[in-house]
This record gives sequence, structure tokens and C-alpha cells, in this order.
Amino acid sequence: MSSLSKGLAKVEVGLAWDPSGQGEPPHDLDIVAATYTTEDTSGRPEYLVHFDSRSPDGTITLNRDSKTGQGFGFDEVMTLELDRLASTYARVVIGVTIQQTSGELVFGDVGNVRVRIREDHVDLLEHGFTDIPNARSATVAEFVRDEDDTWEMREIYQGFDADPSAFADLMGGSGSS
Repeated sequence: MSSLSKGLAKVEVGLAWDPSGQGEPPHDLDIVAATYTTEDTSGRPEYLVHFDSRSPDGTITLNRDSKTGQGFGFDEVMTLELDRLASTYARVVIGVTIQQTSGELVFGDVGNVRVRIREDHVDLLEHGFTDIPNARSATVAEFVRDEDDTWEMREIYQGFDADPSAFADLMGGSGSS
């Protein structure tokens, strides 16, 4: 039986945060997308998309990267064209990580961190990070392809005490798989 739902096609993930205070080092946060195949929906990602990268087929792109949080609105933006993603991919996990090289900066140290996921002009998810103040990385949502070949989004908000390298290995264990 076929579903009447068209599912999600093209979504935008936005990340915003307040700049660090005067005299403090800049806070650098990053959106990360991890893709998983139908063969392995929860192990190591097939590939990651983050700063200075995009998916091999151009379906997931970081359009705007901020290293400071300065600007108006969402400082970092990633576009996912789920409807163009090859059928070998069954899951995409979206996360946020702190790209800080000095010290043990956590979300509680960064002002007004928030993520928004939208399709067209409709917000699908908007979340702050106040309830995971001691985390350095977090998953926020997963996109899963169903048996009708349509994509749906599920919130999988979970904090991790992990730097960007370790976080990449942990992302697949979140959510449904």
C-alpha cells in the first residue's frame, strides 16, 4: 500500500549562538551530518558532512560556516536534499559539536545556542541546548527513509561528552536505527 505523504524533500538545518565575550577566544560550533546505508544504519557513517566538506554527490552541503557566532540569525546553515539522496542511504543523523581546540568548552559556556530544522518556510524542529549544559556534542535529529521511499524526521536530542572526532563514531548509536 502506498502512502499519501510525499515525505521530506529538501530541508535546511540552521545553527546559531552568541559570540564569546570580549577578550575570550571565539566559540566555534559546527553542524555535522552523518549518512548511513541500508546495510549499516547505526555503525560508522558512510561519510560525514561538516565544515570544508560536502557529500560526494552534492546532496548535503554546508552553505554557511561560522567560526565565531557573529551575525544575525542562524550563523551556520546546511542543506540536505533528501529526495536526491541515493537509495543506498537509509538514515542521516544531524549533530552539533563544539570545535574548540583550547580548554573543555561545553554548551553551557556558550550563550544562546539553538538549532532549527525547516522545510521551505515551515519549522520542523527548534531546540536550545540549555538542558545539556555539560555536553560538548549533541545529536538533534535523524532523517529516516521508510519502505515507501519517503523521508521522515525524528528528534533524537542527546548530549555527549565527546570532541568532534569521537562524536563522529557515536552519532550512529543515537535514535532509531
